[in-house]
Amino acid sequence: MSESNFAALGLAEPILRAVADTGYTQPTPIQAQAIPQVLQGGDLLAAAQTGTGKTAGFTLPLLNRLMDQPSKQKGRPRALVLTPTRELAAQVEESVREYGKYLPLKSMVMFGGVGINPQISALKKPVDILVATPGRLLDHAGQKTVDLSGVEILVLDEADRMLDMGFIHDIKKVLALLPAQRQNLLFSATFSDEIKKLADKLLNQPKLVEVARPNQTNAQISQKVHLVDRDRKTELLIEMIKAGDWHQVLVFTRTKHGANRLAEKLEKAGIAAMAIHGNKSQGARTKALAGFKDGSLPVLVATDIAARGLDIEELPHVVNYELPNVPEDYVHRIGRTGRAGCTGEAISLVCVDELGFLRDIEKLTKQSIERFALSGFEADPHAEPQAIEIGLGRYIHGALTPTTAPKGAKGDSRGRGGQQRRQAQSARAKPAGDKPAADAGRDKPRQPQGKRPPKQGDGAPRQQQAARSDRQGQGQGQAQGQGQNNGQPRRQDKRKVAPGMAEPNGNVFYDNGPRQPSLTMHELSQGLIPGKQPRQYNGNPLHQPSASRGHGGPRQGQGQGGKPRQQQAALFNAPKRKP
Repeated sequence: MSESNFAALGLAEPILRAVADTGYTQPTPIQAQAIPQVLQGGDLLAAAQTGTGKTAGFTLPLLNRLMDQPSKQKGRPRALVLTPTRELAAQVEESVREYGKYLPLKSMVMFGGVGINPQISALKKPVDILVATPGRLLDHAGQKTVDLSGVEILVLDEADRMLDMGFIHDIKKVLALLPAQRQNLLFSATFSDEIKKLADKLLNQPKLVEVARPNQTNAQISQKVHLVDRDRKTELLIEMIKAGDWHQVLVFTRTKHGANRLAEKLEKAGIAAMAIHGNKSQGARTKALAGFKDGSLPVLVATDIAARGLDIEELPHVVNYELPNVPEDYVHRIGRTGRAGCTGEAISLVCVDELGFLRDIEKLTKQSIERFALSGFEADPHAEPQAIEIGLGRYIHGALTPTTAPKGAKGDSRGRGGQQRRQAQSARAKPAGDKPAADAGRDKPRQPQGKRPPKQGDGAPRQQQAARSDRQGQGQGQAQGQGQNNGQPRRQDKRKVAPGMAEPNGNVFYDNGPRQPSLTMHELSQGLIPGKQPRQYNGNPLHQPSASRGHGGPRQGQGQGGKPRQQQAALFNAPKRKP
């Protein structure tokens, strides 16, 4: 197709001139189908693979519809584009400026992590197209520095990622600030059930544009899997980078701390690398991206925050150092390569803990990914799978077989105290006549005071444990003030791991994270503090609060302002008066 084919889509001459300056000669399938639909003015639901030009698919007709009447009101945009990440917002606004450089339209990008005052200053001028992340946009709306009542076109870019990141509530707040009559455009790389539900509520009789099978990967990307032991992944990655003489590779990890650790190990191996994730400042993220794009930084280690929004021309390599537990994220990760008709390579380093994730990915994409192995880095076929830590004491299970938490983690039989429990179980299982009495007494494991070996049923569901804990609490309440309970010290029942908590993909995770006691409204109204018994006065009337002491004092059992004394103690500690 030539430039006349773009003109056949209905685009104006200034936009065609800007497209020609970028070097594009023919529209992609998503552009050829979406642009005419947007120009007609109706709602649109579009899905296409990553790297197929979805941004231009809504940017070009957006500029075409707004070019005749530029906005003259300050801080009152006519079009709003919402994106899930800062990097994607910056790149979309850059595309708006690039394609609209011959038009009298003004655009602006708005996201968090940077100062808000420059954005407030920019909103004091007319703005036609506003590209923003939901959080910072709501900040401006709360300060009344932006007026969204004039929005004519709303675009949700990478809508599935916004739902994954929990932006649905922010999106609803933004929608409440927009006029009811507007054009809605929803673009996504995957078609999940959540996207369809959002489309049913947001769009009004939308046109559907789908140029590829849902969740299909780009055919220009060569996908491979290397099975490797979990503790040799870093060594294998260093070997591939050095042996292959890779000068530009994007590496994905599952957690922020994992990205930092991997970047440090690569630096120690003599490979320049930087990490990019949500905990990094916006300045550090911008610097890392700039160095990676201009080639001065060969390795960029990122979490899934970079899977949406990174558009690097002719990126040759993408490595999944850790497979994502959400299979749709794999499609977006490898979509950073093989863009705009170029070829690319995506390699996944998979250990025995992640074979379940690999199965889910192949099931989603409906393909079997090629396996390969470098000499000396073959995986141990007898390795025992372990649960995968995802931070804050939470674990997910991605293996094909039952797994346990890593060594030292809570709830693991191989962690702290696991050896004593195994010895206790083996001691109970052995016949009494196997050893003399003296030897048996010496080999008997020592039990800490106040503890006991686990009984059958310790792995019961949380509801059963809660009921057992309630019964124990009643027994302790009856024996209050006694140091012993039937000759045995009272045992404090620890919170157990709740089995069977499943994620959407069917994988099971355990939650061992720290928990803080919370006050319920009933406890506040009753003046109770969790874990503490109400104050006992032992029948001494001098120690009981009484309304008769002092004139005009609070009622019995209450403190200042009629609040329960226990409630005051729970909310704050009053300073002690000096004598």
